[in-house]
Order: sequence, then C-alpha cells, then structure tokens
Amino acid sequence: MKKSDKKTDNAIREALTEVCEVALDNVDGFQWLTHFVNYSDFPNSLSVVCVFETCSDLSSALNEGKSDYLCGLINQYLGAMGIQLKDIEKHVSFDSEEACRNDNDGKWNQRLQ
Repeated sequence: MKKSDKKTDNAIREALTEVCEVALDNVDGFQWLTHFVNYSDFPNSLSVVCVFETCSDLSSALNEGKSDYLCGLINQYLGAMGIQLKDIEKHVSFDSEEACRNDNDGKWNQRLQ
C-alpha cells in the first residue's frame, strides 16, 4: 500500500469510527460497520457495510428510513475528511449478524468476500 493510500485509509477509518459511534446511539439494532476499498479505483471502489443485530432490526431500520440517515452520516463524515462520493447509496450496503449466522455460520470473512 502506498503512503498516500495508507493516509486515505486512516482518514476513512477515522470518519467511519465517528459514524459508528453516532449510529450506535441513534439507530436501534445497529451493531457495527466495515469498509472495503481498492485504491487503484478509489473512490469508486469504496464499499461500506452497516451491520445490524437481527434481520428484524435491519428491516425496521430500512422501513423507518434509517438507511438514508446512515448514508447521510457516512457521506457527511467522509466529506469532512475530504472524501467525496457522487452517489453514496451505491457505496453502502446493509446486513445483519443473524443473516451471517444463518447463511455463513457466523463467518464474516466468507460472507463479505
């Protein structure tokens, strides 16, 4: 990883840590998030996965518009770090711990490939 990529990755982690802390306080059932990026195609390749405890929590959050709220937070905090994304919804997906347990025996490394 190039030095500039490492600096960008640290900025992404810092921004998403802030998003996670806000979301834990304001979105019922939200548990954690992670990101993936291929720096040879950045920022187009940036992907953020928001994880909820149960499928029901995720469904409720989506029905209540919390996906828009989370996308807005992610866009706001990444933007504050100088990372601009044209269409945030294309970069954010949602999942649940329950679905991972049911489909992948709780093995997130398999699920997120």
